[in-house]
Amino acid sequence: MVAEMGAKSTVQARDTDHRSLANGKLANGKDRIDFQTEPSRYRHWKLAVDGDVATLTMDVDEKAGLFEGYDLKLNSYDLGVDIELADALERLRFEYPQARALVLRSAKPRVFCAGANIRMLGSASHAHKVNFCKFTNETRNGIEDLSENSGIKSICAINGTAAGGGYELALATDYIMLIDDGSAAVSLPELPLLAVLPGTGGLTRISDKRRVRRDLADVFCTTEEGVKGKRAVDWRLVDAVVPGSKFDQAIAARAEEFAAQSPRAGTGPGIKLSPLKRRFAADSVEYATLSVEFQRAERIATASLRGPTAPPPHSAEAMVAQGADFWPLKLARELDDAILHIRLNELDTAAIVFKSDGDPVQVLAYDQFLDANKDHWLAREIRHLWKRVLKRVDLTSRSLVTLIEPGSCFAGTLAELPLASDRSYMLIGLREGDNKEPAAMALADVNFAAYPMSNGLTRLGCRFLADPGQVEAAKAERGKMLDAEAAQKLGLVTFALDDIDWDEVRVFLEERASFSPDGLTGLEANLRFAGPETMESKIFARLTAWQNWIFQRPNAVGEEGALKRYGTGQKPLFDTRRV
Repeated sequence: MVAEMGAKSTVQARDTDHRSLANGKLANGKDRIDFQTEPSRYRHWKLAVDGDVATLTMDVDEKAGLFEGYDLKLNSYDLGVDIELADALERLRFEYPQARALVLRSAKPRVFCAGANIRMLGSASHAHKVNFCKFTNETRNGIEDLSENSGIKSICAINGTAAGGGYELALATDYIMLIDDGSAAVSLPELPLLAVLPGTGGLTRISDKRRVRRDLADVFCTTEEGVKGKRAVDWRLVDAVVPGSKFDQAIAARAEEFAAQSPRAGTGPGIKLSPLKRRFAADSVEYATLSVEFQRAERIATASLRGPTAPPPHSAEAMVAQGADFWPLKLARELDDAILHIRLNELDTAAIVFKSDGDPVQVLAYDQFLDANKDHWLAREIRHLWKRVLKRVDLTSRSLVTLIEPGSCFAGTLAELPLASDRSYMLIGLREGDNKEPAAMALADVNFAAYPMSNGLTRLGCRFLADPGQVEAAKAERGKMLDAEAAQKLGLVTFALDDIDWDEVRVFLEERASFSPDGLTGLEANLRFAGPETMESKIFARLTAWQNWIFQRPNAVGEEGALKRYGTGQKPLFDTRRV
């Protein structure tokens, strides 16, 4: 009886804490972090579009931090600032098809951005620091994706200090312009000041993107005051230094040059990214195209996706008319929001189980419609949004499981979810008394090119790294409804099970929940990205892995560590043993 009560109290304590805020008390009094916003609610950014040039101006409200207990001075940022930036980038893609160049600048005199707020980092839980850095990395990568795939090249106009994450934001752009006023500088001072690493791609981008010499990079990353003027250009840290009297003129000229070179051909009005309709309950979140149910005791989140209820529109113009209600766009936005909600607000979730319900033929029809309209700006942006959402799924530190059951619609784009999962199970035949269609999955052209992972490979290419011939075998079957045994033979699912053996899924999920979350995160992150390294995969693997470890070390986060003692006048005390 005592043991039973103890076990019960442990579960109750875990259930009480499952949505506990990762970083203290939210400043708005709410009990969860919300990734939904829109320009009229921005506190930190201003988005303006003049013809084909967009300007994002950073003007952080220092009293509008996401959590209580710190001020966002000197354009320093927290997750709330980055949520607005990510939203603005999406709106630039979908609401302003005429935009062909982007300028990032600051409204604060003599300061661009002081980076991630140190007080916030010092008080943040480990989970929040890591998830904050991950979302910020995804947003920075989104700026590069904006240039590569949406045809919107970006310029960062640094009018003063760009330190740490502020310089990392600049590094994500195509062109960095630094004002030449004798004091403006760029720096990555995290190691000497805070005993951590630049957490949002800085080390990787100066070496792989800007190709700064290794010895000069070593000097730069261990110098608190940074580098300014001509030296910053000579070391490849910025592209140009411009006198203050010519700064605005030079920015405008470069933006016009980028806009003229852009391949983006969007015309006419964009589509409004209307607010997502969500209903939160104690153990669920309901969207228009999916629902998420939480089994708290089992530590499982089940995301059930709903296929389209109507055929695709008859023309690209009709797609534009549907706007944010166009099924592939709506589902991508809602899935993205659900994944972010689980990441930041449901920390005790061990596994995300993907299910689906609908007609796979209709799902394929939407993929075929997007293929037929691939030259239309909106169709292209929807495909690229799906690419980014699926990458977000790949990079989520939860065990990913897909169950393909009677009535499922894992076809085409939705077939990427079982391919992204750590395990996938497909039911052979029907369950007793079930009148749904037997489980089937189907591949389409989209599975062989449109959705590369962070390592540059398709999920099928990554899956069959040892034998590319298996990719070709799967390609030969695209468009066909594959039953469980055929899918397993092609290597598309982990296990095909009949109704009698389906209880193996429950056993697997119980086992998964019993393993060390830290060990699973390391295991899954290593196994998901086979094959070559890219700059993106390095940021999310090598750099993030080291930062994850450093964020737990006393030298950084201990009571005598650098993050805790920064600004107190006391020097940090380090354990000097190298490990």
